Amino acid sequence: MKFVTAAHKEHVFVGMLIDDRIIDLRKGEEQLFNTSELPSSMVELIERYETLSGKLAAIHKWGQEAPKAEGIHALEEIKWLAPIPRPRKNVFCVGKNYADHAIELGGKDDIPTHLMLFSKAPTTVVGHEEIVLHHQDVTKELDYEGELAVIIGKKCKNIKEEEAMDYVFGYTLINDVTARDLQERHKQFLLGKSLDTSCPMGPVIVHKSVIKNPGTLEIETKVNGEVRQKGNTEQFIFPIETIIATIAKGTTLEPGDIIATGTPAGVGKGFNPPRFLKPGDVVEITVEKIGTLRNTVK
Repeated sequence: MKFVTAAHKEHVFVGMLIDDRIIDLRKGEEQLFNTSELPSSMVELIERYETLSGKLAAIHKWGQEAPKAEGIHALEEIKWLAPIPRPRKNVFCVGKNYADHAIELGGKDDIPTHLMLFSKAPTTVVGHEEIVLHHQDVTKELDYEGELAVIIGKKCKNIKEEEAMDYVFGYTLINDVTARDLQERHKQFLLGKSLDTSCPMGPVIVHKSVIKNPGTLEIETKVNGEVRQKGNTEQFIFPIETIIATIAKGTTLEPGDIIATGTPAGVGKGFNPPRFLKPGDVVEITVEKIGTLRNTVK
């Protein structure tokens, strides 16, 4: 199942993407069951997923078979929002998790031997097809980073690597937009990673049941149709199990927490000369089995 947060005529809802249609889950529930117990936020849906999975499966089946009905929208009728429009806390981000990316930004000595982590503020998050601000008065080196992101499904702390995937809800896409000059100037990553609109996310969260092995996914980033990044999650230095277990050592992870897993080589700063983003650029990030996240810089 692919879950979305979207808006239709100012009505914001949690929905399910089926082919080229989106179902408003609560409206589907009302028609099928004459009840209204499904949550109105993605985080609450994640928290309650296990108890609601039977009803969600029934709505999914109905959505595949149903003719036009109230609450079923064509894609052009809705506005995409980030699947989790306002995370409860900062987005966890893994740095230099592809060896080639570490090398392009520094050299072989920059390949980490321990997990590198930083974060992005909740106010950075925007959705598919939303604008990414260029912030020309703040940065001259705005860059892109296409990434697979993991969505935590259950509260966990001090878990073993072999248990880690039990706590995953699903997967989405993130563009870890970065002001390279701020990143370098301030030494810590937070300011360079946390400008408003610098965390496009979406378009969907794909439930983990759809992706049996997230460690073998093709990932590609295009700028204005030109392929800049092309990799596979099998190139991770630290696999998802290691990432989750490492963060959870002494730190509680909760439903709806977001972990961006790192970016392949090909970022703008890695070119000679660098190729940073400019107003009007369109960035598209595609990961197989999930979809394409597209945003325009303004």
